[in-house]
Amino acid sequence: MPLLYPLVLSAALFGIGLYGVLARRNAVLMLLGVELMLNAVNLNLVAFDAWFADTIHTGQVLTLFTITLAAAEIGLGLAIVLALFRAVRTVDVDEVGAER
Repeated sequence: MPLLYPLVLSAALFGIGLYGVLARRNAVLMLLGVELMLNAVNLNLVAFDAWFADTIHTGQVLTLFTITLAAAEIGLGLAIVLALFRAVRTVDVDEVGAER
């Protein structure tokens, strides 16, 4: 498979994730956008690892590291969103910023 296909898919995923972070007001949807961007990075790492045919599979190792990082990020992020919801009764980022 040519390298262009995963790179275009990765760019599309990253663009959708970036739009989700910048345009959404809901904190949960912003976390979802960050996850999409991390998955785009993972796709790039695996695609370049397969393209360069690295013998120690550096791209795959870094992908496992970013998957672990994403799992920790989503756990901590959801805990923060839950604490925010309990305190303010909304997860709308614009409303939280206006109340303070």
